[in-house]
Amino acid sequence: MKLFFVGSKPWTAAHLPCPSMISINSLHDYANINIPGCCLIDSGAFTTVSKYGGYPQGSISKYVSQILKLNSHKVLGFVSQDYMCESFILSKTGLTLAEHQRYTIYRYKAIRKLVPSEIYIMPVLQGYEPEDYLSHLIQYGDLINPGMWVGVGSVCKRNRNPLSVLPILKKLNQARPDLKLHGFGLKLQAIQNPEVRSLLFSSDSFAWSFDSFHKNKNNDCPKLAENYSHQVYQHIYQDNFDYFEKAS
Repeated sequence: MKLFFVGSKPWTAAHLPCPSMISINSLHDYANINIPGCCLIDSGAFTTVSKYGGYPQGSISKYVSQILKLNSHKVLGFVSQDYMCESFILSKTGLTLAEHQRYTIYRYKAIRKLVPSEIYIMPVLQGYEPEDYLSHLIQYGDLINPGMWVGVGSVCKRNRNPLSVLPILKKLNQARPDLKLHGFGLKLQAIQNPEVRSLLFSSDSFAWSFDSFHKNKNNDCPKLAENYSHQVYQHIYQDNFDYFEKAS
């Protein structure tokens, strides 16, 4: 794993020296990203789909408008609008897993078509079982080019058991070892597993914010966000150290 994006609000990210994940839902009418480090912009898909059972009419054009307004050299990419595949989300939408996969690809194609090629839109692989993710990867076809940075969705609820994430990552890595996989919402419990880290290029987590709110009623503290990010990067740095030790 090379990168970790700590989930934060834009006003918190403004004080963070580390990479951050910022939800488009928290940006509102911000005209630019005023942060010292780089960031990845989340589409807010989980909040939208879990709350409304889908996307409101005009949501693609609205997101594209926000992307064009917010794009800067600080933003490494924008996550596409996907449909998660956990059972409680399926019951919320009333759709099948296969339909969620199709609509996820549809939205990626629509957004990608409307955004200049120099702006990176991250496609998201969805499913629940490892075979689902492989099937979704195949469905994308030549939309997934060699070496692309690709999100792996519907894994954040598996943090308590990192071993449940591994079969998914392994299946995708076996099929496309060239891809740079991003694990959505993978917190320390999962990242502490060296095998999980070895199969990922990047990940993000808002876990520090939830934990901080329950303990301190404060989920906007830059210092707490930075401390959480530092814990993750300690594992990343150790991996790099071990690699060079073996090579020397």
